Amino acid sequence: MSEHTTDADADSPAGRNAESITVYSDYVCPFCFLGRESLARYQDERDTPLEIDWHPFDLRAGQRGPNGEVDPDADDGKDDEYYEQARENVERLAERYDVEMTLDLATEVDSRPAQVVSFYVKRTEPSDRWLAFDVAIFDALWQDGRDIGDPDVLADVAAEAGLDPETVERALDNPDAHDAVEERFDAARREGVTGVPTFVYEGYAARGAVPPEHLRRLVEGS
Repeated sequence: MSEHTTDADADSPAGRNAESITVYSDYVCPFCFLGRESLARYQDERDTPLEIDWHPFDLRAGQRGPNGEVDPDADDGKDDEYYEQARENVERLAERYDVEMTLDLATEVDSRPAQVVSFYVKRTEPSDRWLAFDVAIFDALWQDGRDIGDPDVLADVAAEAGLDPETVERALDNPDAHDAVEERFDAARREGVTGVPTFVYEGYAARGAVPPEHLRRLVEGS
């Protein structure tokens, strides 16, 4: 997955002034991986930066038990035919975007630890380090087939992205980081986001791994 324009903290002066697109996504969603590749290509063709305002989304919410753990055998309303069609769509889009990725849909991977750490990094590290970590998480799962729900894997990914690997433990041991991500999950549902990736710009939205020209129309209106 190619790196692209860095994210700016929405609370910083740069974040307030920079043009940005809101992206709702979950690392375990293959279409989010492909959608970010499409966004990277659109960002690269622009004359001015377009920042990413990332909002985590819990794709596994319907499979979580009372303890918050994902039960891969829980009925999520999706049958074998759904997953086969999804796999075919992933393969088609991966070929269209010329991206190498595993076609295993990672149905047993829980991305919540990765989202908690990523959100923590986004709030505590420079924006370029968050982006490098964000890209590295996607790549670890969808190109290397690693379990991003494993803290040890996340520590390795953090080190590869230039972060202190102990950042992962600090994030996962921080109740405020968990609460903040849960609040974002709830906010996404309140805002009517039902699937990912969802790209939002000035009240208009595009859902799915849409091609760069669709993102251009969303942002530029042409």
